[in-house]
Amino acid sequence: MIESSDPSPERDAGTHSPLEGFSHYRGDDWSPERVVFHQNLEQFADRVGLIVALQGNGKISQEAAYDEIKQLWKLLRGSRTSLLD
Repeated sequence: MIESSDPSPERDAGTHSPLEGFSHYRGDDWSPERVVFHQNLEQFADRVGLIVALQGNGKISQEAAYDEIKQLWKLLRGSRTSLLD
């Protein structure tokens, strides 16, 4: 089997860097601000998923999970206000 040193998108389709978004913004109303907000929204979702998993496995309390998600929500809402309004 011949292996290339150049990674192809087909070969690495299931591998993502934690610093990269998982999807592309495909809205008709594309703008740089909307792309940034989309990335912020993805990051929010990823972090909420992690917090829920930690809480579900008993690593953090429900109260701590709620407080952390509430803080992340405030950051996302501020991002939306500054980028889209």
